[in-house]
Amino acid sequence: MTSYCKKTHGVPALFSFFIPGLGQLVKGQVSKAVGIWVALLISLFMSVIGIGFLIGMVVWIAQIYDAYNA
Repeated sequence: MTSYCKKTHGVPALFSFFIPGLGQLVKGQVSKAVGIWVALLISLFMSVIGIGFLIGMVVWIAQIYDAYNA
């Protein structure tokens, strides 16, 4: 018997695209959302030396992927 209770992957990923960590919050993963915010804050401070932008982009893409798959 198939279950019609389908997990929605696209909506949390869309939320995370616009507001990082929001997709994790929607899925109830509060600690992941806080970790994303901390990582992005650190990358913001590291942008002074130039590498923060790259790290921020990696964190942003990874959290969208995580919101879609996890």
